[in-house]
Amino acid sequence: MGNPELRSLLVLGASSVLRRVRGNDKAPKWLSALLTRRPYKVVAVALANKTARVIWALLTKGGIYRGMAPVDSVANA
Repeated sequence: MGNPELRSLLVLGASSVLRRVRGNDKAPKWLSALLTRRPYKVVAVALANKTARVIWALLTKGGIYRGMAPVDSVANA
């Protein structure tokens, strides 16, 4: 449902993220684990869905996106 062009851009962005996750030790563990359990394109669509939900929540609630803090800064705090 929704805008097909936006959907395809979200999936394309998710595929780009997944390409960087493969073989990267610093990648989020949940995403690496999901890639081992599910096919690549299924994970790409799931990640695009998650991204769309974050975008929607930020737009409707007027928030500002704050990414995950690096592990080093959390450990030193």
